[in-house]
Amino acid sequence: MKKKLLIVLPVLLLAAAGAAYKLVLAPQPAEAKPKVAGALFPLADPFLVNLADGRYARVGVALVLTDEPAAAEGAGTAVPQEAAVRATITDRLTGASASQLIDRAARHQLVGQLRKDLLRSTDDQVDQVLLTDVTVQ
Repeated sequence: MKKKLLIVLPVLLLAAAGAAYKLVLAPQPAEAKPKVAGALFPLADPFLVNLADGRYARVGVALVLTDEPAAAEGAGTAVPQEAAVRATITDRLTGASASQLIDRAARHQLVGQLRKDLLRSTDDQVDQVLLTDVTVQ
């Protein structure tokens, strides 16, 4: 009986010490930063624009705003100045070449220009412009 007690007691003490370390003393994992910092607003309808080379494109767009705007009555989750946003995006995309939308590097440059245009022409604090769907024909 004493031999069993001599074996069981140290095992129980080790298990209790391990549990205490895990629950109290072990370093806690840091909270992960969000990958998209800000409020995400997808624009309701995709853009259908004429391109410079006689082709056309259908482009879905979403905006990441740095601050979530106060919801206006009946606005829901729409971008506050959506009409101005849509006009600015249409102006920039109309007449662009198909290669600007197809080539990754050129598309990223176009997205940067879109962001600058939106910051200049609207009151929305646009952090990112996301082209969610791009179809060129």
